[in-house]
Amino acid sequence: MRLVAVLPGVFLIFMVLWESFETIILPRRVTRPFRLTRLFYRNSWRAFQSLVRLFPLKQRETLLSYFGPLSLLLLLSIWAAVIIIGFSLIYWADGSPARMDNGPAGLFASLYLSGTNFFTLGLGDVAPRSSLAKLITVLESGMGLGFLALIIGYLPALNQSFQRREINISLLDARAGSPPSAVEILKRHKDEIGLQALKLLLHEWEIWSAEFLESHLSYPVLAYFRSQHDNQSWLAALTAILDVSSLVMAGVKGACTRQAELTFAMARHAIVDLSIVFRRRPQSPNHSRLPSEVFVSLKKSLEEAGYNANNHDDFEKKLMELRGLYEPYAHALSEYFRMPLPPWMPKSNRPDNWQISTWESGSAVRRTIRNIEESRHF
Repeated sequence: MRLVAVLPGVFLIFMVLWESFETIILPRRVTRPFRLTRLFYRNSWRAFQSLVRLFPLKQRETLLSYFGPLSLLLLLSIWAAVIIIGFSLIYWADGSPARMDNGPAGLFASLYLSGTNFFTLGLGDVAPRSSLAKLITVLESGMGLGFLALIIGYLPALNQSFQRREINISLLDARAGSPPSAVEILKRHKDEIGLQALKLLLHEWEIWSAEFLESHLSYPVLAYFRSQHDNQSWLAALTAILDVSSLVMAGVKGACTRQAELTFAMARHAIVDLSIVFRRRPQSPNHSRLPSEVFVSLKKSLEEAGYNANNHDDFEKKLMELRGLYEPYAHALSEYFRMPLPPWMPKSNRPDNWQISTWESGSAVRRTIRNIEESRHF
């Protein structure tokens, strides 16, 4: 009867090896319908969110930021545990071929033997007896070393991808406000030099979107890693760039339309593909992010900043068409990751993250900068 345990043991080992290959090594999106890794993240994320809701609102964002690193460590631990169990079933099916110093070997001894082999402990208190068990011991020990090497190579790559993602998000702070908004981006790039900087900014975010797409398709767990500040996120930054590209394409004249089209295409590609990876169907929000009365204020704000815009109806119609290409996907991801989408209009008198400090007020920093700018113009 013990031979029946061989098949489950082999299946468990093969399952983990294939899952780890697809998750860590395979550099593309996995399209098969059922994956244990996806099932793990979907259920653990849902359970973690339910737990976080028990805490006060101010603490929730900080607690949600723990999920990405903790889930990764838990997933790696589960993989290691399943491999150990799989090999222990094979040892046990061979008749518990383990020699122990303190008595006969059983199922627990097989599990202990498998654990010491996988982690290459070499304690010597338990050892294989049969030739088959010795061969499996060598195989498991090599697999344990390979698994450790894979983790050592995987974690730095993951950390580097996260850092590259966050650099541009942090740079966006002084260019788009905190949280970022499309109108604020245009207002801070309103003169001739600013328009050149806006073109460069959109070009940089076209490249960022491509890098973001590549890294998050290869390592989807990165999407659970949250930014340093509560009012920043990769989703808010990406949506704000799509918003400002849409404004330029819809009716803001003389503001690098061609570059906005290229950035819009790449950013939309990234947000759509990521929604496919996490199986989030596009859905329209219950309340519009840009109702008609806010659009009127938006257009007026841009005109006061010196931009020439198309007539009201054409501008609003074109903008609505462009928003329909990405906002349903952004809303679906926002609901899943619990990341709020950015506003179109900046919140009045809200300081940027770089202007806030524990030892000084944001108003004092803004007043100093305003005085410097006025003296420069004088």
